[in-house]
Amino acid sequence: MEQDQLFKMIHTVEAVTNEAIIDWNTRFPHKIGISPILTLGELKRKGPQNQMKLAETLGFTGGAMTNIAKKLIQLELVERVYNEQDRRQVLLQITQQGEQILSEAQAIGTQQYLELYDVLDEEEIRLYLAINEKLLTHIRAKRENGVKR
Repeated sequence: MEQDQLFKMIHTVEAVTNEAIIDWNTRFPHKIGISPILTLGELKRKGPQNQMKLAETLGFTGGAMTNIAKKLIQLELVERVYNEQDRRQVLLQITQQGEQILSEAQAIGTQQYLELYDVLDEEEIRLYLAINEKLLTHIRAKRENGVKR
């Protein structure tokens, strides 16, 4: 692959992602961003979790996760709960209000992506999906095999 093509591809992917985030932020009426929403989604999917494990799963630094947790707790979207087997271990758990906010965020995201991908025809969608699945499989395989560059 030519270096110019590589940089154009990277720039285009990042630009689409950035535009989608900006668009989502203008649609979402609450004063929280994508990272807290991702955190709520992870808590909803997997249940109460240790803050550092959550940071690792989402690819956040410990400091970033601390700030996200603090904000979500202040907004009463998550709460701290204690592990019954080890009271020293504090877990984050999504609240009912957090689930409502997450549901709203997901509905806005779904509508946004329906509008975004509406410009693609069936063949373009098939190819786009196949390319992304191939890239995701490659990235995960490298991570599982401990490959670093």
